[in-house]
Formats: sequence, C-alpha cells, structure tokens
Amino acid sequence: MSLRPALFSSAAVLALVLSSAAAAQQARSFEPDERTTLSAGLHDAGQAAWNLQLEHAIEPPPGFFDPDALFSPRRWMEMQQAAEAAGEDEDNGEAAGPRFTPLALANTDLAFAGGRIFVGNYNGFNVYDANGEGAPELALSVVCPGGQGDVSVHGDLLFMSVEQNRGRLDCGTSGAEGDVNPERFRGVRIFDISDFSAPRQVAAVQTCRGSHTHTLLPHPSDPDILYIYNSGTSFVRETDELDICSAGQPDENPETALYSIDVIKVPLRAPEEAAIVNRPRIFADHETGEIAGLWSGGRFGVATQRTAQTNHCHDITVYPELGVAAGACSGNGILLDISDPENPARISELFDPDMAYWHSATFNNAGDVIVFTDEWGGGTAARCQAQDPTSWGANLIATLEDGELRGRSFFKLPTVQGETENCVAHNGSLVPVPGRDLMVQSWYQGGVTIMDFTDPDNPFEIAYFDRGPVDEDYLVVGGPWSSYWYNGRIYSSEITRGLDVLRLLPSEHLSPAEIAAAERVREDQVNPQTQTRIVWEDHPDVARAYLDQLARSEALEIRLAGQVRAELDRWEQGRVNTRTLARLSRQLSELAEEAEGRDAARLTELSGVLSRAG
Repeated sequence: MSLRPALFSSAAVLALVLSSAAAAQQARSFEPDERTTLSAGLHDAGQAAWNLQLEHAIEPPPGFFDPDALFSPRRWMEMQQAAEAAGEDEDNGEAAGPRFTPLALANTDLAFAGGRIFVGNYNGFNVYDANGEGAPELALSVVCPGGQGDVSVHGDLLFMSVEQNRGRLDCGTSGAEGDVNPERFRGVRIFDISDFSAPRQVAAVQTCRGSHTHTLLPHPSDPDILYIYNSGTSFVRETDELDICSAGQPDENPETALYSIDVIKVPLRAPEEAAIVNRPRIFADHETGEIAGLWSGGRFGVATQRTAQTNHCHDITVYPELGVAAGACSGNGILLDISDPENPARISELFDPDMAYWHSATFNNAGDVIVFTDEWGGGTAARCQAQDPTSWGANLIATLEDGELRGRSFFKLPTVQGETENCVAHNGSLVPVPGRDLMVQSWYQGGVTIMDFTDPDNPFEIAYFDRGPVDEDYLVVGGPWSSYWYNGRIYSSEITRGLDVLRLLPSEHLSPAEIAAAERVREDQVNPQTQTRIVWEDHPDVARAYLDQLARSEALEIRLAGQVRAELDRWEQGRVNTRTLARLSRQLSELAEEAEGRDAARLTELSGVLSRAG
C-alpha cells in the first residue's frame, strides 16, 4: 500500500499549507482478518498466528498480579466518580474508590543479560532465566513501586525508571503523600545485582520530571564511565522538594525544567556517586537560541489531529558506534550528535502533522533508516478500529540523507481491532536477518507483528501473533508492551498476562536459512535503546540467507545460484573447495558492480563470505 510520505521538517512547518484533499487521503482503513474477531479472556483468549509460534506463555508471579489491578479507563473513572459523589452526599455512605492506581501492576520494558530476561513493572521488576531448554524460569522478583519501571542492565548494575509521585526512596509500598515529601523518589534507581539473590539499591538519582524512560550510553573511550540519557514526561516537581526544579514556559521562567533532558554520569567503580551533569536544551532554535524552538503543539490544519508540544523526549535510542541518537520527542523526531556524550547536540529534526505523539525510535543496522512510532491515544485507547486513519498511531519510516531526516512512509498494523482493545504502535527491535531490515514490534492488544522495511517506501507485514481482548465488554488495558529479539527468540512483556516467548517459522517471506542466520546471532547483553551493530559470522547459513534473497528478487541466474548452493553444502560438510569458492566469489563481485540497491549489497556480502570460507 502506498502512503503519503511525511516530508515536513520543523523549520518549514509554518510555510506549509495542508489541503483538506491531501489530509483526506489518510482516512483509508484496513480490512478485517482473523485477528479482528478473536474471543476475549485473560488467559484463555482466542489466538491468531501467522509465521510465528507461541512457545511459552508465563503468567505473572505472586505480587505482580491482582484482578482488581486490571486497568479499565472507563471503570476506573466510574469508581472515582462514585467515590467522590459518596463523599459529597453523607446519606449515601462511603463508596470505595479504585484499590489500585492505573497500571499499578503492569509489565513494561525489557532488558537482557547473561541469558536472563529482566522485565520491568510498575510495581518493581522480575528476572527470568532463559538459559535452559524449556520455558524461562523465574529467578528473582523485586517489589519497588513507582512506575514506569523500565529497566536496563550494564554489568552488575540494573537501572530502573521511576516517574510516579507515589515512588519512595526506600522502595516502600505505602506511597509518598503530600505535595512535598522528603521520602519521595522520582528519577533513576540503580541496583547492584552482583549478588543476584540479594540486589541492593546503591543510588537514586532524583530528577525534576521523574524518569519515564532512560537510555544507557557507554563513554566512547573510558570503560569506567556510563551515561544515562533520562526522559521525564510528567509534571515538574516542587522546588521545595528538589531545588533544581521549577516549572513554567520559558518566556516567564528561562530556568524551567521543561524543554530539556537529563544527562546522568555514572562512575562504574562508584555508582553511588551517579549524578546529573547536564540538562541540555536540545530543542532550542539554532538561530535565536530560544529554548522552545520546535513544534508548539496543537493542530496543523483542520483535517489533522491534535499533536503534542515538543518540550520533552519520550524515548531516545543511541547508536554509539555511529555517534548519533534518534529522539522521539513528543512533537518531533530528532537526530542528535552524541560524540560528546555530556553535550548532545541536535543536528536534524522532523515534523509530520499525522504524528500525534512521537514515542520511540529504532535504527536499521546501517543507521541510515529510522522507524519512529506514534503513540496516538497514549496506549490506553482503541486506535486500530476500522474508521481510524492508517497514518495515525502508526510507524513513520524516515531516512537519513546527508545528515537530514526525511520522512518516507507510514506503516500501521494492517488489520481491524475492536473497541475493547487498546492498540497503537509501540516498542520493538530489529530481527537480525542479514540483507534485510526487519523489525518485531508490539501493538498492545493489536499483538506482535514483524515489519519488513528494507524498502523504506514500501514496508509490509510478514508475521504476527495476537490474542483477543482481555474483557469482552470493557476496554481493559493489556497486550504486548515491548517485543524484542534476543538470541534466537522473541520475548514479549504482556501488560496483564505475563511474559511470552515466540519463535519464527519459515514462510514465503522468510526462508529457513534466513531464520537460521538470525538465530546464530548471539549477544550477552541487550538494552534495546542502546543499539549496537549486528555482525554475522561467516557461515553457510548466512551465505544461504543472501542466496535466498537474491533468488526471491530474481537477481541471480539459476545456474550460478545452483553452483553456489552446491559449494555451501560441501562447506557445511567440512569439504571446503577454496579455489571454487574464490572463483564464485569473483563472479558475484562482478555482478555486484552491475546491480543496484540491496541486491548489489547482497551480492557483495555473499561474495565476501565465500572469499573468507575455509
């Protein structure tokens, strides 16, 4: 499907005029499929799968599930209103309000290290050991409420985001009452997990807007220094509680805590000394220096949706090897130069009127394409219904051209979901198939999907897994929060249902060799917002993956492809013929010089693998 490219940069926003006819082109919708009418249920909902298989579904551990904590926005509001009404009318007695705050026990983001899966939660975090042959086993549960609970891991340290006002320094469950409370904690917790049976909080870095998400950035030359880029999205706390904080718009308060991120420096030999070292004004106008220099929020035109003001980042993804970061920053997508980690500098920005809230960013392996997600509706609304535009609540795929971001296309979950299913684009990561750009991604109760964005102008779906809604009558927030690839499997944190483990199945879109090549990629530590370059070993599976792709695009003559396959079989059997492989490598290299685009790159990579065999 061809969608209107998003070609708007914030520098040119005011000069653009969007016609109603152009906007109306976005109001197309998808056709229902088997995912549309799945039966409801908590652990017995109907399921649909295409080219993915659910291997394990692990229910939440004790202390991280309560049926009363399931969050239905409508029911929660009704209970609040009833409790308020009872308080005003003594004759009614007292009506009980909600027992839990929204998403109080929701599973959130994931991190991976040493074959373990770290699952963030609004109530703390859980760790599962996936080193065995069967289902991952619960290895550790830590109760430490405060939301949002996103986690990252570096060596023996675990980092956790805390944003809600209820968070306490001591991880207590009683909450922190009042407008000002010295026991309140909002920021980034740091745990020492060197003794895995007894993790210790060794630092708690207070921030003005809490920590919604955070990103780890190793120092480029000093292995003993780690930086954290912290993104706070909540209200600014009182100055009397944290003296570096004050609120307001910059025309009234130039020192406002809005319009910045936090850069936290962590000395790894003394993590208890972690502290904020900068709050850079990455949204400033380059010419005037005005700190509110990007999108001011609101509607761009009569046919567009309301968009967020750019005064914070929701998520920042760094690519240290390239010295850049992509920020999904509420009203804009931005590109940062992070060669000086303490002083990130904006080098490009992107605006699109169809993006309500820029939420997260993922680079392709080459670093020249970025997938930005739009969390239209905040993740608690049904935004994949038949009447919803295909460019709202979708992925915006952008390319980097001469250092500038350029929007190319939209991709939205290509199915219809019901009014009781919260559904919108959310967190994902690359699937390491050589020669292609594939991304596995969560869509809340839209399920898990895999998108091929090798051609950034024409992304398409190649696999999915989905369940029916949690509740048949009410929208109860659930579904996959994050879905990431790690060492041969897809791990998905299901908000209400626990942890899912999925594996790829061969299909017309993905050959056995392509899956085998992806499964050969092994990494000890993965924090998805800290992207590292994927490197494939020289192996017959990797060579066959390139060969299958060239066959799919009909870029290689059948006879030559057959010769290559025969030699790959001999290589796998330990009978390497280096002379024949060298000859085939030269032929492929010559063909690469005449080919274009990805096929040229695949021919070059295949040639290289053959030349190094043996």
